[in-house]
Amino acid sequence: MKYCRRCLYPENHPLHLTFDDAGICSGCRIHEEKDSLDWAEREARLTTLFSAYRGKAPGKFDCIIPVSGARDSHFIVDTVKRRFGMNPLLLSYNRHHNTPRGIRNLAYLRTWFDGDYMQHVVAPQRVKAITRETIHRMGSMYWHVLAGQSVFPVQIAVRFKIPLIIWGAHQGLDQVGMFSHTDEVEMTRKYRCDHDLMGVEAEDLVGGTQGLRESDLVPYMYPHDREISRIGVRGIYLNNFIRWDTKQQHTDMLERYGYETGTVPRSFDTCNDVDCQHHSGLHDWVKFAKWGYGRASDHASREIRLRRMTREQGIDMVAKYQDTPPADKQTFLDWVGLNAREFDGEIDRFRDPRIWERAKGSWQLRDSILNHREDSGVDAARLPIKEDWSEFPVTATKDPDADESAYVLMARGYSNDHRVRPEWPAPRS
Repeated sequence: MKYCRRCLYPENHPLHLTFDDAGICSGCRIHEEKDSLDWAEREARLTTLFSAYRGKAPGKFDCIIPVSGARDSHFIVDTVKRRFGMNPLLLSYNRHHNTPRGIRNLAYLRTWFDGDYMQHVVAPQRVKAITRETIHRMGSMYWHVLAGQSVFPVQIAVRFKIPLIIWGAHQGLDQVGMFSHTDEVEMTRKYRCDHDLMGVEAEDLVGGTQGLRESDLVPYMYPHDREISRIGVRGIYLNNFIRWDTKQQHTDMLERYGYETGTVPRSFDTCNDVDCQHHSGLHDWVKFAKWGYGRASDHASREIRLRRMTREQGIDMVAKYQDTPPADKQTFLDWVGLNAREFDGEIDRFRDPRIWERAKGSWQLRDSILNHREDSGVDAARLPIKEDWSEFPVTATKDPDADESAYVLMARGYSNDHRVRPEWPAPRS
């Protein structure tokens, strides 16, 4: 397997990447734009864009922001509402595997920003049937989350005639360099289907092993092009206009808003995906089982590109986390209604034969980044370190009695401890 000589990504990355003559991947090359673009000019473009939508929708909302109890939600809402003075409608798709910590973080966000919020909760039995179908169809236990969180904002934009949706970072740009920042690529039905949904639309799941009906899948169906065009719905990505640095953003937002982080089982990033019981556990193990790499490679590659971590330090992180077993597996199996043999058999059908082989009754990696520490050309591809690596922050829990391993489908959405928001400067006009 060929690996990038700068970051840790392999050539079989499911979003697809290319290598240049120096052995550096397209994701690393596009990432170099972060150190060369005029970000003040790009923010000015964002200011102009927002001005075209402020106060223009029929209701009181200028835009829609999808949020969760982790990732960059606080940063996105802070940027859009505090810095640029937009009035967003916040909304989220309920992924069903919520942690108490994630529920609390979402409550903090909703309380600090004192904004209207909507959540879509699909009936649990329907979600379980869809999940069993997608495990069988494409080895994905997370399709319903990817489909729901990417379409619910679009459905609401059409229904309430709010044409602007604001997303955070475009994964295809930030990971594999599918686009340049200057392309200002936007959210589309095609990108969502081809990449987020692994080529499978909701309509494709009708029937199948679970006998799903079209009515079961309506929450995951993208609005018709006529509706999109009639309202003028568009989804922009902030990372096209703002230099995206997840760790720095969390450092700033934690100081300002005081939400919670937490350790996760298969990576060192304590700020992302702490709102889900499985994303950095079994879900990441499934990714590893299919492609031979996981979230530790994603996060280390990002830190290498941001010049905080050496490639060797990144490989050490992969070595530390790669083989961590998913302790949450049985919890998920009990929820979805499968046994371990059934689940493992389904996932095994989707292992990439370029990286996995069956030998002596077990699956063996043909190769991994651990074997590529001394590749030729690494020193020539290396970026100079600009900031010494430090661990991601782990905050103290604000509810020490909570069982953080328990599923929480819905809970109180207001935090008494976050009634008085920090002082905000005047927003940009």
